[in-house]
Amino acid sequence: MPLILLILVLVVLRFFEVWRFAELSWWWIAGLMAVAFIWFEFIEKTLGLDKRKAHALEEKRRKERVKQSFGKRK
Repeated sequence: MPLILLILVLVVLRFFEVWRFAELSWWWIAGLMAVAFIWFEFIEKTLGLDKRKAHALEEKRRKERVKQSFGKRK
């Protein structure tokens, strides 16, 4: 996610020609976009990071349901 935010900031700074970013080549930004695409489409799936996030979210939901169920019985 920080990579996406960096790309967004660079695009805005380059578009509005702020300070030294006015001289920044669009190719650098396009290169970062390619790196982000490769990361999110291939590397993250290869390392299993996408599944870990999904499992953590499901575990959190399950714990909330259990807590809610046992909390109502008292």
